[in-house]
Parts: sequence; structure tokens; C-alpha cells
Amino acid sequence: MKLLLQVCLFLVLGGLAAWVIEKDSGYAFLAWGNWSVELSLAMLVLLATVAAGLLYYLLHFLFGLIHLPGGLSTWRRRLRQRRARHALTQGLVELAEGHWQQAEKLLTRHAVFSDTPLINYLSAAQAAQRQGSDDRRDAYIRLAHQHMPTADVAVGLTQAELQIAHQQFEQALATLKHLRELAPRHAYVLRLLASLYQQVGDWEQLRKPLPELKKDRTRNPEQLDELEVQVYRALLQEAARAMEVSRLDSVWQKIPRSLHQEPRILGDYTRLLHERQRDEEAEQLLRAALKKHWHDDLVALYGLLDLTEPSAALTRAEGWLAVHELDPVLLLTLGRLSLRAGLWGKARSYLEAAIAHGAGLAARRELGRLLDALGEQEAAARVYREAVLEQPGTAPVVLPAHIRQANMNLNNGDDPLLPDLPDAVAES
Repeated sequence: MKLLLQVCLFLVLGGLAAWVIEKDSGYAFLAWGNWSVELSLAMLVLLATVAAGLLYYLLHFLFGLIHLPGGLSTWRRRLRQRRARHALTQGLVELAEGHWQQAEKLLTRHAVFSDTPLINYLSAAQAAQRQGSDDRRDAYIRLAHQHMPTADVAVGLTQAELQIAHQQFEQALATLKHLRELAPRHAYVLRLLASLYQQVGDWEQLRKPLPELKKDRTRNPEQLDELEVQVYRALLQEAARAMEVSRLDSVWQKIPRSLHQEPRILGDYTRLLHERQRDEEAEQLLRAALKKHWHDDLVALYGLLDLTEPSAALTRAEGWLAVHELDPVLLLTLGRLSLRAGLWGKARSYLEAAIAHGAGLAARRELGRLLDALGEQEAAARVYREAVLEQPGTAPVVLPAHIRQANMNLNNGDDPLLPDLPDAVAES
């Protein structure tokens, strides 16, 4: 475009000059010492223009010779940069396709001349780790940091991710702790650190940053709530294994009050209290929780407590029938509490009602024990048999036809060899 404008300008000026010369070519006389020259003004202007052009190009040529070494250096640098960009592109393609060795060669071949050496070395570190070379990986990470010292967080995060992927948890923890000091409010550093604590099962350390994690609006709140529940349940189990009463209570006090009535956490805590013969405390917690939120697991736990006054607990639980009259879990709980209170008839009624409404295996076992204790062995055997057949994964035994026929014949007499077989038993 620039050349075109110059050509147009020259054509316009040339045409103007031709028009002026046609009107009057003029006269010029030049004298210098004994020398003198006479010529037209148009010719003088033409010669002056040619001389100026020659002088311009001569000077341009001389300046080019002076700057030739620098120009060659610039040309070589640009050539290397083009090669480096091409090698980076090809290296990333090889890395994405899983050709780790070729990717590492391409990414490091012209990395020193690359416009983005940080990307070259961090990508080469990934390729090296894929080949199982931790030494080369760490060397590339150091080179990345040397070429861009201001990118501490980016380099450190890549290093931590690679260490975690290679299950080098101690090294990753040290890297992430250093990053926390450099960038204490960096959301991804905190997220990666929390993920690492979760993988190694360090629940106490994971508990501390939970408030910060819950402020992260980019994460799913439901997942964070689930993580919080997981942390406190794990801490309760750790305290239980430590066999220290004070430690269990200490963990419970650390749990936010908003989670004290979360069914899984409260269920774990009251179950642990029950195992330590602290049933009265567990009863108070369960009763307070069930007043606000009905949950089958908590109702079932209430029936397992060994209380000093089971009759009072039974009376309180019977008050729940007004709202949950046909709840099989509540009926089972009432049956268990009646057993502890020594009310055999009421216990039997509640357990039979629980079975009728789908309470299942647990209710049949309780009823079987009750009937056995009352001396009703035949009824107890029938209930136990139903309980066995109701167990998950229990398939009816397939008996040969001649045994089934023999059993049917003997059942017509007074002393059957086998009890009546269920209708589900088919011929083999």
C-alpha cells in the first residue's frame, strides 16, 4: 500500500513537471572557477532529482552495511522463535496424544528461545512424570521457576498436582503448605490442599479450612455439606478408636451446632455413647432431634438404648404414634422398649404389627426371641424360619421331586419327616 502511494505521488509530480516544462523549460547558468555550464532549468531539476535519489540509496546502503551484524542477529532470533513456537505446538499435540517421550523432546528442544518457556517446561514436566522420571520432572519445574520467578503459584500448583498424581503425598503437602504461605487466599490452593487431606485421611487438618472452603462460591454447596459431614463422622470414629471419653466429647463440641441434629452425625455419636453405656445422654439427644426432624435411623437407635426407666421411654415413644401410627420402624422400637420394660403382651403386639407393616428381618428376630422365651417353640421356629427366608440373597433350596413327594406323603400322618415346604420350591 505504501509503495502504491509512492508510485502515485511520483506520477503526479512527474506529470506536473512535464506540464511546466512544456510551457517554459527555463534557463540556468552555473559557474565554478573556470568552469561554466548552460542548460535548461528543467534539465537542472531532473539532474538534481537523480543525484538526490542516488545519494539517498547510497546512504541507505552504507547504513545497512553498518547495521548488518545486528540485522543478522535479529533474523536469527526470529528464526529461532518461529522454530520454538512450532516445537511447542507439536510438543503439546504429542503430549495430548500420549506420546510422552517425543513430547518431552519437542518441548525442551527450543525452550530457551521460546516466548513462553514456562509452558514448555511445565508441559515437559508432565511428560517426564508420565514416563516415571521424577528427577527430570523436578528439574523441569526448577527451570520453569528460573525462567519466570514471578509465577511461583502456577509452578507450585503444577508441581503439587504432579506429586499427588504420583502419590507423593508428603512432598505434595510440603509444596501446598508453601503455596498457602505465598497465597493464603488462593481458592485453588486451598481446594487442592483439602483434597490431599481427604486422600490421606487427615481429618483434623481438613476440619480447620472447612469455613474457608464453604465461602468458595465456585463449588457445589451440596458437595461441601457432604464433605463437612464426612469430616466430622471420621473424627468421631477416630475418637472412638482412641478409647478416650474426653476425646469423643471434645470432637462433639467441635462440631457446629447446626450439625448436631444431622441424622448421620447424631446417629454415630449416640451409637458411640450407647457402646460406652451412656444411654441416658443418647436418649436426650435423640428425643430432642426427633421432635424437630423425624428420621428412621434415629428412631431405630432409640429402641436399642438400655435405659434405667424403659417404661418412661416407652410412654414418650408411644406419643409419636399420633403422627406416625403405621411407621414400621417406630412399631419395632416400641416392641423393643416393651421388651425392656417387661411388657410381653404389648411387645408381641407391637412386633407383630411391625412385621405386618414391613419391618422385616429385625422385627422377626425380636419376635422369635420373645416367643422362645414364652415357651412357644413352634411359633418361634416359624418366625425364625421366615426370618431366614427373608434374608437378602437367600434363595429357596431346590429339592428333587421324589423328596418333595415323600414329604407330602408323610405330612398326611402324625410324624412328618420335613415341615411344609414353601410354594416357591420348584422341581429340579
